Amino acid sequence: MNKLNLPDNIIRLRHEKKLTQEELADFMGVTKASVSKWEKGINMPDLLLLPQLAAYFDVTVDELIGYEAQLSSEQIRRQYAELSKDFTVLPFGDALEKVRALAHKYYACYPFLLQLSVLYWNHYMLAETEEERGELLQEAVGWCDRIVESCSDVGVCSDAVVLRAGLHLQLGKAAEAIEALEPSANPSRLAGQNGMLLMQAYQLSGDTERAKGYAQAKQYLDLLDLVGDAILALSLNENDIKYCKETIQRIAGIMELYHLETLHPNVAAQFQFQSAIVYAVNGREAEALAALHRFEKCVERLLEAEQIELHGDDYFNRLDAFIDRLPLGSMAPRDKSFIRQSLQESLVHPAFDSLKEKEEFQRLVRRLTKGGANAL
Repeated sequence: MNKLNLPDNIIRLRHEKKLTQEELADFMGVTKASVSKWEKGINMPDLLLLPQLAAYFDVTVDELIGYEAQLSSEQIRRQYAELSKDFTVLPFGDALEKVRALAHKYYACYPFLLQLSVLYWNHYMLAETEEERGELLQEAVGWCDRIVESCSDVGVCSDAVVLRAGLHLQLGKAAEAIEALEPSANPSRLAGQNGMLLMQAYQLSGDTERAKGYAQAKQYLDLLDLVGDAILALSLNENDIKYCKETIQRIAGIMELYHLETLHPNVAAQFQFQSAIVYAVNGREAEALAALHRFEKCVERLLEAEQIELHGDDYFNRLDAFIDRLPLGSMAPRDKSFIRQSLQESLVHPAFDSLKEKEEFQRLVRRLTKGGANAL
């Protein structure tokens, strides 16, 4: 929130209207000395005078006093990074208290409220009980409801609808998620062509550079969507080993072609982990271990950097500008130490029960979880 700036605003507005202090004093029914003290910050106008003063300058009271219950994009990113770190270093209750205080303070800053909902979704599993986890997800749903009902920004509202559907899924409310997503997810809708039409519009208007940047960003997002859909397909078809092997081979080829393990090691790690589960479920222990080793390499890339950041590469050379416009910029939604903590939970997946006695698996687990969160 910007600090109140009433003295400077009175000076600026008075100069814009080419008024003297005496003329403003006459209109407001006060002395010239009073106006002088307002502008010097020695005294403030009486509360009952603020609406009259704002009306005279043709501004709102909020504009007059300089109050903006909003955060800039950069401020939202900084707050998210700090809060994400809090969940790994503070007692869980203290971190929640800080989030809720900020949500109350910036309840009309809808982009920030949206990111607080994302923050909850990425950290709710740290709560001690299932009941508390559900309450946190429901609290985030409430924030999304507020955004959808009150925000005039179509993009923020659309994101809130999708996020709310994801939260409903996490809460086991599939019907609510289907109701929200089915209309917009229909591939036959013309809305699915908006990206292509926008690129053509940029090109037709002569803004070739913008068209190129958008085309590259869309290609990047489509690539991530393709791999994400494959991860879900593996999960849905894990008992069909023939289909899963073909899916793994095809996606692995695409990932290698686009250097996805370097470009986006988080998505690559998720794919390798799901591949390991498929192989383990089907009794293919050697292939499961090989997938886990590939998973380990992706995790190492995530953790070796001082800070996890999204980025482009030599091929996606226009991507950084697109990433910088994302709500969180290049920042990852979870802190590094949280990732290390999550690894301990993921490697006890029931699918890996048959691998637990193998020394190779045990060494891999030790490498990935050594020192836990404190190692970082």
